[in-house]
Amino acid sequence: MTETDTETITVADVSDGPGGDADADAGTPVSLPVVELLTGRGFVTGKSGSGKSNTASVLVENLLANNFPVLVVDTDGEYYGLKEEFELLHAGADDECDIQVSPEHAEKLASLALEGNVPIILDVSGYLDDDEAKELLLSVARHLFAKEKKLKKPFLMLVEEVHEYIPEGGGLDETGKMLIKIGKRGRKHGLGIVGISQRPADVKKDFITQCDWLVWHRLTWNNDTNVVSRIIDAEHANAVEDLGDGEAFLMTDWSESVRRVQFHRKRTFDAGATPGLDDFERPELKSISDDLVSDLREISDEQERRESELADLRQQLEKKDQRIRELESELEEARDLSRMADRFAQAMLQTAEAPYRGGDGRNLARAAAASADQAELHDYERDADGAETEEAEAESDRPAIEPNEWPSLDGIGEREEAEDVEPDPEPEPEPETSATDEQADVTFGAAETTDDTAATTEETPTADSDATPATREAVVARFRDEISGLPELSRRMLAHYRAERTATPVDAHVAAGGTPDQPMAYGRNRPLRTAGFVERVDGDEYRYALPDRVAGAFDGHLGDTALEDVVREVERAFVDEETLSAEADDVRAPDERDEVEVVDDDVEGDDGFVDEDAEFVDESSETPAAADDATRQQMASGSTEEDPTERTDAEIL
Repeated sequence: MTETDTETITVADVSDGPGGDADADAGTPVSLPVVELLTGRGFVTGKSGSGKSNTASVLVENLLANNFPVLVVDTDGEYYGLKEEFELLHAGADDECDIQVSPEHAEKLASLALEGNVPIILDVSGYLDDDEAKELLLSVARHLFAKEKKLKKPFLMLVEEVHEYIPEGGGLDETGKMLIKIGKRGRKHGLGIVGISQRPADVKKDFITQCDWLVWHRLTWNNDTNVVSRIIDAEHANAVEDLGDGEAFLMTDWSESVRRVQFHRKRTFDAGATPGLDDFERPELKSISDDLVSDLREISDEQERRESELADLRQQLEKKDQRIRELESELEEARDLSRMADRFAQAMLQTAEAPYRGGDGRNLARAAAASADQAELHDYERDADGAETEEAEAESDRPAIEPNEWPSLDGIGEREEAEDVEPDPEPEPEPETSATDEQADVTFGAAETTDDTAATTEETPTADSDATPATREAVVARFRDEISGLPELSRRMLAHYRAERTATPVDAHVAAGGTPDQPMAYGRNRPLRTAGFVERVDGDEYRYALPDRVAGAFDGHLGDTALEDVVREVERAFVDEETLSAEADDVRAPDERDEVEVVDDDVEGDDGFVDEDAEFVDESSETPAAADDATRQQMASGSTEEDPTERTDAEIL
């Protein structure tokens, strides 16, 4: 057994009164074994002003006087008075501390305490953020516990206001768990802990019940005295309310007794005393050696350097963020200007196409018959987006679309005389076909014909000897030529409009494989807009308008089913066959199609046009005639007057 194992310190005298020591007279000194204090678990409690902080200071003074270092966690800044007599490192956040510390200093503080034998006051009262104070305590406790596992040196850690870290009600944070761990396992490594609190009812009972020495100063609240009754007995619970200042019940495991004692007064400056009317002078305090804190100052200097660099980086980042915001604002202004320019260009284009300037208005379905200057403007717009073709080439590639130009008797006679040919005989009646076959091709003008009807169509005089007007083939060929002349990316954008029906140019451009760049997206969208394949509907959105253009080519006389077939043929120019085939399988019910009435082929006055085989049914009160009834009547009567259904190019277009 070493001398340290038997060394004791005298901290109090036996006191007279209820619950006193029956084996000792009043005034008998009370000594405590140093090893039990340094490595054990203690708890000191009492209401404010009862003397608990004085008792803790007396314990620390006696340990320091015998060269046993301790670490005091000071929550109220009242232990720096120990420096009046002892050299301690006062570390914390205040300017009065020897050094300002943070969690980065924790390992060095633990080394100074255990390896350098330096007493430390860890003053956490100056930290405005409680979480920062808890983080500092957690880091120091961890390093003390880790180092003691190797050193196994008796060392005491005293924690004020312990109920703030290990409360009875509520969960434990990492700091509380670490203190409980020291209480349970620190003894075997030589690390002891003492908790101090004025409310024992608020301290976790797992900690109190594991303590091997306890000091009960005056308590008055029922919740607190009930704890005394549970830990000691009811007699001491009643007596604890009448204890004097500095008087307490001392309960220890090594003596297995409860003694009523009067603790000594602390010798050093009482910084925690309640201020009174008397002036008091702060004594001269001892300073710690500069050599002991040099490493700590280096850590502080390095930390300040990092914080300064971090502040510089934050400032630079803020400048860059500000520049980004400025660029974003400029970009938004540029986008607004771009949209304004686009609207202005559209307004100018509509003005140029207005009737008072020689145009027929903004109807792209009649573009084939536009005036020369209007056609040049249309071609110029297309050429601006990459479609560099001459007006003559564009006109030669597109057959004239004249869906309602039916020949009159005069027109037929004049054309026959000009061509010096005999009039063709009356066409033979076409073979009967099923209603389904006729319904599939309800157009004004010839649509897709069989081999038998092709000859009849070729023999029928037309307005143009080189091309059959208003035929499905002509319409499909014309639109497919227009679409094929578009840039590849614009065609893919058109496919996106077809799938979504309504979209923005940027979304269509991205879906087509382009970038989200707005000017580029609108540039690729412009050929679609000027060609009438898409149409602005609201804000930046455009809708798919190809079906409208196809319907306009037939002047609105094409049924829904036939229109869908023609549109599908045109869409083969930019939609893959697999998609079209899949859509074709999803056919509509017969009752959803255009209502048609199939009539007998053997009709007197049959002029060989396909439209006579079908009569559109209108649910109005008046029954409309087929488009060529007037022509048949004129031919039957032999009238030479101008056919009222025959219209000029300008009217058709």
